[in-house]
Amino acid sequence: MKATEAKLLNFLQKSPQFIIPIYQRTYSWTEKECRQLWDDVLRAGLTDAVTVHFIGSIVYVEQGLSQVSHQAPLLVIDGQQRLTTVMLLIEALALAVGDENEPVDGFSAPKLREYYLTNRLEKGDRFFKLLLSQTDNASLKAIIKHTEAPNEGSLRVAQNFKLFKDLLDGRKGDLAAVCRGLAKLVVVDIALNRDQDNPQLIFESMNSTGKELSQADLIRNYILMGLTPVLQTQFYENYWRPMEIDFGQEAYGTQFDGFMRHYLTVRTGEIPRERDVYKEFKEYSLTKPVRDAGIEALVKDIRIFARYFCAMALGREKDPTLRTTFHDLRELKVDVAYPFLLELYHDYADERLSAVDFTTAVRLVEAYVFRRAICAIPTNSMNKTFGTFGKALKKDHYLESIQAHFLTLPSYRRFPSDDEFRRDLQTRELYNFRSRSYWLRRLENHGRKEPVPVGEYTIEHIMPQNPNLPAAWKQVLGPEWASVQEKWLHTLGNLTLTGYNAEFSDRPFAEKRDMANGFKVSPLKLNAGLGQVDDWNEAAIKVRAGQLADKALTVWTAPKLNAETLAAYQPQNETATGGYTIENHPNLMTSGLREVFEAFRKEVLALDASVSEEFLKTVVAYKADTNFVDVVPQAKRMLLTINLPFVDVFDTKGLCRDVTNIGHYGTGDVEIALKSLDELPYVMGLVRQSYERQMGEGG
Repeated sequence: MKATEAKLLNFLQKSPQFIIPIYQRTYSWTEKECRQLWDDVLRAGLTDAVTVHFIGSIVYVEQGLSQVSHQAPLLVIDGQQRLTTVMLLIEALALAVGDENEPVDGFSAPKLREYYLTNRLEKGDRFFKLLLSQTDNASLKAIIKHTEAPNEGSLRVAQNFKLFKDLLDGRKGDLAAVCRGLAKLVVVDIALNRDQDNPQLIFESMNSTGKELSQADLIRNYILMGLTPVLQTQFYENYWRPMEIDFGQEAYGTQFDGFMRHYLTVRTGEIPRERDVYKEFKEYSLTKPVRDAGIEALVKDIRIFARYFCAMALGREKDPTLRTTFHDLRELKVDVAYPFLLELYHDYADERLSAVDFTTAVRLVEAYVFRRAICAIPTNSMNKTFGTFGKALKKDHYLESIQAHFLTLPSYRRFPSDDEFRRDLQTRELYNFRSRSYWLRRLENHGRKEPVPVGEYTIEHIMPQNPNLPAAWKQVLGPEWASVQEKWLHTLGNLTLTGYNAEFSDRPFAEKRDMANGFKVSPLKLNAGLGQVDDWNEAAIKVRAGQLADKALTVWTAPKLNAETLAAYQPQNETATGGYTIENHPNLMTSGLREVFEAFRKEVLALDASVSEEFLKTVVAYKADTNFVDVVPQAKRMLLTINLPFVDVFDTKGLCRDVTNIGHYGTGDVEIALKSLDELPYVMGLVRQSYERQMGEGG
């Protein structure tokens, strides 16, 4: 590697041509990054106090050690965003300057284009100083050649070019500062040697300026960079480019990283942290089965799962029933369910799961998520629930095993029962529920073959929201009208849909019922029965809430299996403990330590009803999904092994010991001693970190 500091314009002028390899991400700078560059250019150009302004590095591969003396194109490893943006600014500046003007020496339109944008005497692609990939390339060429933009061109290239033209127009002819600022831009010119430098490692380390590389960018480059140019093109065009097209430009930038996290969860059975997706992918790609299958098989597999994801998460599903089902689930915004659903979709595509059973399974996921939201059960365990759901499947009894697993989930992960859901649905404040249009639409359209466009209606509070209720309403509601309004205003029984919200206003219920287009003649299912109600008071609200809650049980149905079938899926009592009890740990039987142990176990078991205690030969294990803390009884203390990476434990007192690479009893890398009751509150704070991590809290 050779690195030198260079004026950007000199670097562009001396370089014959830059080519963006096919594996690089497309041009992705937004208005934010472009405005930052513009501000930097102006700041440098408006004052003599700034002599240079550093904008990052340009890393490229060349054949020999000389930096830019040869005429072969330079393959850009890092820096295409800066190069492209500067060239868009230079072309916009050339248009603003015009052929007859030269606000600063060397900055006439012909010089700007000939020095920095084109190779005037060359033809074809060699004419252009910069060759991008795919639609980016056609759009940049059209801008520089002043030809019509391609039909399916790059939005980013076009938008940013227009932004610079508008910014330059705003200078009203005062362009000298822009020219001087461009002349002060400096880059680090980094030339790599193919035989000595690893482009991928350098590429990873250069992700420090400009728009941060996504995990997907790093993965794509990791896959393609080590291939021959022929294979790079083949793999990109056959697998990666179709994924980019399926996602679309915006969704690819915002959701592909998430998809890769779900994909790895399916394939490894572990949920990678968002910031570790690339690292985990590299580790997965180096496992023996993946290496034996080959890189093409891996990319092909990603492509297949990306198609499933786009069908579910981006509305690309072609089957109308499944498309509607996925749409309903998307409204709940439960991305954590996708690893489980990707596995189901894969089996559906392979015809191991029927379309009917697949739809039923997705509806169960929807009901599970919605019921838990209504019952105010914290969502922090759901990533673990869905990330490990596949392990519970018995694919010879596919749907049955899904239903059974939902029914056997422990308390903090439970599928709310009909009684719990029905009770809470009637009293929950649903008007401010984040998915209120969702639940209203699902209640209204359940069973309809011709769905009502609920989005064309507004939500109506039958008992008005106005805190200064008209006298007629106060009379109907009774002397406690204020508390009735406060308690029931935003709840299920008092909410409905109408196209005549303005006409209803705060009118008495009888008028809302009997007026033209009133409740009595409403075609909406949600308004069924309102025409037969005499007075709208607390009792009427509760009656309607109960009726709608009964209907909700048929919309968001719970899994149902007979007792005999379910019993076959219940966790079996383990006999591997060999019958060990506390008596097998005499150190815990001593008077001083017994008191500490009893206090400790009481607090650990109180974390959740699902936490279990198991006496083993050398330790006492406490489990949720798996061990989160183990007790190793010693003569005068309990040695706790906490199942956390040592680097992640928050230990303000510095009492924990790192046993990552040291032989020890128990599961985990964190060790701490517990000797007295005084130490228990602090130690329990550490134990909770492990428990909450296992349950999915905090990440």
